[in-house]
Amino acid sequence: MPAHRVVASVVVLVAALAGTAGAAGQGAASETPRTPWGDPDLQGIWEYWTFTPLQRPDDLADRAVLTEEEAAAVGERSRQAALTRDSERPAAGDTGAYGQEVWTERSRATALTQASLIVDPPDGRIPPFTAAEERRIEEHRRAGGRPVRTRANGIGSDGPEDRGLAERCIVGFSTGPPLLPAGYNNNLQVFQAPGYVVLAVEMIHDVRVVPLDGRPHLPDHMRQWLGDARGRWEGDTLVVETTNFTDKIASFSTTAVSWGTGGDLKLIERFTRTDDGTLQYEFTVENPSIFIRPFTARYPMNRSDLPLYEYACHEGNYGLMNILTGARAEDAAAAP
Repeated sequence: MPAHRVVASVVVLVAALAGTAGAAGQGAASETPRTPWGDPDLQGIWEYWTFTPLQRPDDLADRAVLTEEEAAAVGERSRQAALTRDSERPAAGDTGAYGQEVWTERSRATALTQASLIVDPPDGRIPPFTAAEERRIEEHRRAGGRPVRTRANGIGSDGPEDRGLAERCIVGFSTGPPLLPAGYNNNLQVFQAPGYVVLAVEMIHDVRVVPLDGRPHLPDHMRQWLGDARGRWEGDTLVVETTNFTDKIASFSTTAVSWGTGGDLKLIERFTRTDDGTLQYEFTVENPSIFIRPFTARYPMNRSDLPLYEYACHEGNYGLMNILTGARAEDAAAAP
């Protein structure tokens, strides 16, 4: 379904839910804007692009916080490196891609003063694997790298299952959950109704409807690509706990790298309105079968006055078809 239809359906759902519950204003004393029924108001479109790296670079190993000048230099270096890559002409037989100026057209090409998005562990790095996960990695390698859990790229072109999950329009490049800045479509729209929060991302227009009524998670045997989300309020912070991920997805992944499997993953996300134009986002990855300890990342989202783009991944997805068509042509040419 095209993105505009998905978002329209969400709006209808939110309106219906709001009509059934009424405005129960709680009258809580807080500077945070409130909904008519008294919850903190997080609604709007929030963009989350930044050049700040996920993990702390080696040359900043002992620096958790940068000066404004240092952060500006990180952002400019990253921007120039991206522009240089985009300006390089592809080799014969290769194809080009979107330029960084297009990818970040609606986003801030800057870096934060924090040295990495990961703020815990103190070194700003993803924790090491457990011994059990090291063994699973070797077994996965021996099995030919299937199933493919990376978002982009893949392990071959024998069939669609050998391509990345985003190339197959199953999940977005970096929309998680959790959300990670990358490339383009770094936008989230939040809707609210009494007892519900709806999180609609621009990339592949995935929508999560998060109930706030304390209902239990799905039974353990019911697994989903985006997991099973349950929300609650802790003061003015929305806390979303998600479990029941399928093991066909990674425990954590960026656009081109994946870690572990999602079978035992518990993801905790926190959304806090810090001022009129900022929504602070924090997530904690807990998966004791994969990582020796949990890790947490944090960064601000900025309010946007622009609408979400329509992103209909399956419609006109010639990339996957062309990859497989080209591979079959190579097979035919190599046949005796």
